[in-house]
Amino acid sequence: MKNWSDYPILLAVAETGSLTAAGKKLQMSQPTVGRRVRALEEHFGTPLLKKENGQLVPTSFGQSVLDHVRRMQDEAAAINRSSASLEDSLSGVVRISATEGIGTAWLPPVLQAFRQSHPDMQFDIGIGFREFNLAQREADIAIRWQSPGDQNSLVARKVADVTFGLYASANYLQKKGVPQSLEDLKSHDAVIAMVKDEHPLWIHDENENPIYMPDNVPFRTNNIWAFKNAIGAGYGIGVMPLCSCGLLEGRPLVRVLPNFGQREALYLVAHEDVRRSARIRAVYDFIGDAMKKDAAFFLNGGESIFEGGASMHCGVTGEDDPAHKHILMAD
Repeated sequence: MKNWSDYPILLAVAETGSLTAAGKKLQMSQPTVGRRVRALEEHFGTPLLKKENGQLVPTSFGQSVLDHVRRMQDEAAAINRSSASLEDSLSGVVRISATEGIGTAWLPPVLQAFRQSHPDMQFDIGIGFREFNLAQREADIAIRWQSPGDQNSLVARKVADVTFGLYASANYLQKKGVPQSLEDLKSHDAVIAMVKDEHPLWIHDENENPIYMPDNVPFRTNNIWAFKNAIGAGYGIGVMPLCSCGLLEGRPLVRVLPNFGQREALYLVAHEDVRRSARIRAVYDFIGDAMKKDAAFFLNGGESIFEGGASMHCGVTGEDDPAHKHILMAD
């Protein structure tokens, strides 16, 4: 088969279960994905996928092909990692994956502080909730929520605890009233962001199941900036980190139930092979140390210690008080 690029497409379909989902993952159209899979099947003269319980799954032969594809990908990635591990200079590109907020507001001034001593460094930042595959060199370093992930051969540091609170606009609370308890949230409106694995950003139990979810959700989005602006526009109550609840186009947000907080961990992750690269190791250590130095910002909000970072004052009332005894739903 001369077109190796068809094989990762087959793998994506097998992993996601549909042509549409694979196309979304690969940023390709569904017809293109289907055409490339059919080309492989025509080459082999036998089906590679079959329909089962509404999902596309590998046939016996298709599974055999995919076993080889995965090994080939692993070997190709190992070559890339070996190349990266030989680099001793503090120059060149480092690819970092992070979510909106951390990657868009906090990380740029931190990396600029690093460049003051290393002006030849360049950064390629991938923003989103998709978990970039570090073994495949989709990123050199990842900042991940809740856990470092389950990919093999990762090195990880827990670098921060981030407190989330409930926020709404003053106009919304004037119209709908101020909740006095978590149970009161059921009768309010919610603004929801769909984040990692399409989970709603909301209060959750230890199994990550939403609790105290309002019955009415007038605004739902997969974009954090749209989410924040919807809260500011008065659609309802949303869950946000204390360190990212600043003013939105002049509309201050109000902390609802200010003694409530839900804590989530942030991890800094890299592949163990790539960490032998001097430039990647240096950036990894710098980001980790920066998060430790900014621990109060992540935990309680306020201002980041890094110049140029967002000054996150949380509006007219309800700013976090370090003396509050937070009700921590998860740790």
